[in-house]
Amino acid sequence: MPRGARLDEPGSLHHVMVRGVEGTNIVLDDEDRRDFLNRTGKAAEKTGTVIYAWALMSNHAHLLLRSGSAGLPAFMRKVLTGYSVSFNKRHHRTGHLFQNRYKSILCEEEPYFVKLVSYIHLNPLRAGLVTSLEELERYAWSGHAAVMGRGRGVHVWQDTEYVLQQFGRTIGSARKAYGEFVRDQLQLGRQPELTGGGLVRSAGGWSEVLSMRKRGERQFSDERILGSGAFVEEVLGDVGDAQKEMVPMPLRRADAHELLEKECTEKGLSVEALQAGSRDRVYSSIRRELAGKFVLEMGLSHADAARLLGISRAGVSMLVRR
Repeated sequence: MPRGARLDEPGSLHHVMVRGVEGTNIVLDDEDRRDFLNRTGKAAEKTGTVIYAWALMSNHAHLLLRSGSAGLPAFMRKVLTGYSVSFNKRHHRTGHLFQNRYKSILCEEEPYFVKLVSYIHLNPLRAGLVTSLEELERYAWSGHAAVMGRGRGVHVWQDTEYVLQQFGRTIGSARKAYGEFVRDQLQLGRQPELTGGGLVRSAGGWSEVLSMRKRGERQFSDERILGSGAFVEEVLGDVGDAQKEMVPMPLRRADAHELLEKECTEKGLSVEALQAGSRDRVYSSIRRELAGKFVLEMGLSHADAARLLGISRAGVSMLVRR
């Protein structure tokens, strides 16, 4: 499926992710990290971009930003092109450093803004670059330190004031509330819905989507947008309904796997045993329950459904016919 054009206009909120080509590290030392952040700040100033949250990892980076008058592509071009040239020269390498197309998700501000700030700032902790929230407050390569008022983490281009306004009227109370919110969000795990758009992600998974369909409710969606159906419809305007309801196949496979894990967990069963072909009655029951959903409602191929369910394509076809 071809990727759609980027959605952007001045003032739009975006969750942007950039990755090294084929998993290549985009930073090798602190000098690289300082260079990347310095270029980010200069590009933000020149393009009118506002940055609320960020995390610089080894082979990728996250940004939560509001695009300026020059637009998101202009900002990203200034950051990535200049940094790539500098990185290659410094480390005596050639070729592309970043994947050809960075990922940008247009986000509905309520309720996603505070969740995205927390999600992005927690990346170093989830990846094991730091071992605790206390250590994260002193970590120089994530925007969390600046929000918590730690001097080493402050960058003039990071708008911590707007972030704190979402949590309280005074700086002290807001920082306390923000810290408690981040701690609570840490318990929720990786929250994949915050890194991909579409109806499935925005609605909270395929189980909720299927329940909506059974209730006769209809929602618009687009893989480039994280938000409610009404927000997607507002953004896309006159784009055809079929395009609004597209969900890319990689996301369908990922969500099918999430649904499978959820069903197995609720029944106290092992995904590994199911996919290894167990013929126990309880595993056969799950296959009967999910085969039709995977193929008829989520649009997976028989081959994809077979791999997930630990049976043959012919077995999937038989269950779907039933």
